[in-house]
Amino acid sequence: MNAVIVAVLAMLILSLLRVNVVVALIIGAIAGGLAGGLGFEETISVFSGGLGGSASIALSYALLGAFAVAISKTGLPDLLVNLALKVVSAKQDSKRKALSKTLILLIILTISIFSQNVIPVHIAFIPILIPPLLKVFNELKIDRRLIASVITFGLTAPYILLPVGFGAIFQDIIKTNMAESGLILQGESIPLAMLIPTAGLVVGLLIAIFFSYRKDRNYETIDLVEENNEGNDFPKKGIGFAVLSVVAALVAQLQTDSMIIGALFGLAVIYLSGSINWKEADDLTTIGMKMMAFIGFVMIAASGFAAVVRETGDVGRLVDNVADMIAGNQAVAAIVMLLVGLLITMGIGTSFGTIPIIASIYVPLGVAVGFSPMAIIALIGTAAALGDAGSPASDSTLGPTSGLNADGQQNHIWDTCVPTFIHYNIPLIIFGWIAAMVL
Repeated sequence: MNAVIVAVLAMLILSLLRVNVVVALIIGAIAGGLAGGLGFEETISVFSGGLGGSASIALSYALLGAFAVAISKTGLPDLLVNLALKVVSAKQDSKRKALSKTLILLIILTISIFSQNVIPVHIAFIPILIPPLLKVFNELKIDRRLIASVITFGLTAPYILLPVGFGAIFQDIIKTNMAESGLILQGESIPLAMLIPTAGLVVGLLIAIFFSYRKDRNYETIDLVEENNEGNDFPKKGIGFAVLSVVAALVAQLQTDSMIIGALFGLAVIYLSGSINWKEADDLTTIGMKMMAFIGFVMIAASGFAAVVRETGDVGRLVDNVADMIAGNQAVAAIVMLLVGLLITMGIGTSFGTIPIIASIYVPLGVAVGFSPMAIIALIGTAAALGDAGSPASDSTLGPTSGLNADGQQNHIWDTCVPTFIHYNIPLIIFGWIAAMVL
């Protein structure tokens, strides 16, 4: 069997059986390496060598967790939560509760979308914004699977459609790699080609909101850190410096293009302001890092997994098998190409990192089958987005879990990845196939 298929299926099956994702990635990599003829020792060597690929991302997550906990001690999150709880007070009727839910979802969706294009901080906002709001979600009995679906939509749809922020990077990677594979195109054609696949994401979001997760779901309210304030007595100094720290972190990240530097600047402002007792600083930093440690380890393990998959060389063999299978039939070719893209991106978990692999496959194959350049763009963009929308190793699913699981009540696979896979990957395949047929 093809090593790519073996590795991805092993990882996904183990994850669905509630085996820890890190363990599932390691076992999946070993299974894929052995199936690809690398041998056990070489597989371990390649896996170990690939671990460093996501080290900086893992450190970013750890520091963002420390920053989030530090902010939580200043009183700013408590103030925001109290204000939100006033809006959703116990006296509310069902209509007011529905309006409150709608407002919360719109705010989270807007911030998630802005994080890709308007203020491109990607997932950096999640550990700061979401954990303090868990009390509000609990009060409103919002299903956290819905919040995960909303955030993942905001992290995915904007960059595959709009050529600004991360979208500009994504579309430039598509354009460059298609040119390297022999198909030169105009950049402005990419957003047009991605309109139909993006519509699939919109359909999935609407289904999640109005059908799948519209019912109430109960969670236990757990305090993440000891409350700083009683009632509404919030220290103005602490809140002022908390706001300043968020601004400093944002500016530093945008200037240096580094979440690590952004988090460091934010922590520095809080610590130097005296808003937190210096003796508590080390313990708070450790608590924050622990909160995000799982996400970091998944990202590191995913890099090793990807290294093994690439080393086997079975990606190319998988493509050759696909080419023989489709025999020039465009309808069959489109669906098979998308399913192959799903296998590749589900294992590696990053749309940006898999575009070079996918483009080298799809361009010659698409040209041979007779697809138009626009159809090939749609297939490449859709296949890349499949990994971000539903992979256990994607930061577009890991990010929502990191915030929603701050109190230990959000399972990464069943409460984040399965909902996003169902509501986004399935519509993406359907609408990506339609785009390939009509463009």
